[in-house]
This record gives sequence, C-alpha cells and structure tokens, in this order.
Amino acid sequence: MRLNDRARAMCMKNPSPFLALILSIALAQAAGVVGSIFTVSSVGTWYATLTLPSFSPPSWVFGPVWVTLYTIMGVAAFLVWRQRQKKAARTALWVYGVHLVINAAWSVIFFGLQRPDLACIEILLLLAFILWTTVLFWNTDRRAGWLMVPYLAWVSFATVLNVAIWLLN
Repeated sequence: MRLNDRARAMCMKNPSPFLALILSIALAQAAGVVGSIFTVSSVGTWYATLTLPSFSPPSWVFGPVWVTLYTIMGVAAFLVWRQRQKKAARTALWVYGVHLVINAAWSVIFFGLQRPDLACIEILLLLAFILWTTVLFWNTDRRAGWLMVPYLAWVSFATVLNVAIWLLN
C-alpha cells in the first residue's frame, strides 16, 4: 500500500470531526437542492395559480425554514455518525439516507409533476420515515433525536398544507 493510500484509508476511518460535520450538513442540504430544482421553476408559475388555504405561509418563508431544517438534520446525523461503530447507529443512518431520498422526491411529485394528490401519499411516507429516523436517532443520541423534532413538526404542518391545497384545487 502506498503512503497516499494509507493516509486516505486512515482519514476514512478517523476523519476530522469538523469535516464530518460539514459533510453531514452538505448531504442534508443536497436533498434540499435536488428538491429546489423542481420547486423554483414552479413557484412563480403553477404554484402561483393555486388556491391556497388561509394558513399558508408566504412563499418566502419556505426557503429559510428548509435551509435551517436541513442544517439541523445534518447536525443530528453527525451526532449519530459519531456512534457509527454501533450497529444501531449504522441502521439509523441508513434509514436517514433513505428518508433524504423520499424528502427530495416530494418536491419532484408536488412541484415537478404538479400532483398534490400523489404528493399527499408521498408526504405520509415521508412522515413515517421522519418518525422512524427520529426514534432511531433518539435511541442512538438523545440530542440527535431532539434535533429532528422541529423537522417532524414542520413536515406535519406541510402535510396539512398539502392536503388542503389538494382539496382546494
């Protein structure tokens, strides 16, 4: 094994905690970026034509809320990742990864396909995965579990909003 290969292998086993935190946040934000590709093109056009419920926040609220939530999720995942030697932590991170894919898929369905009806079904699946992830994170590191609570609350609200939009349109 060459010196560079050994250094790279050592870095993978014991990466800098700061680098691991940044990568964890970046991974969570990547799910948001994927979703935003479909959202940005529809917000000013299709979404603007929808009848929205009275409790719908202004469109400008969603960006800052999601950036904050993805950051918090990344921190939570980092806390669990620090326990990666435990099988429970590895399972939690696997479920978390699947959940990020489901999270990004909601934007594709709601905004990209313009299907609030199918998005209602998908967001229920997302909620189930968020709850599952939260429980697994909680069992690994209570701080990580608590960090998932605002996200769970926001997506619960988003579910009600999604259903209302579907019913009004």
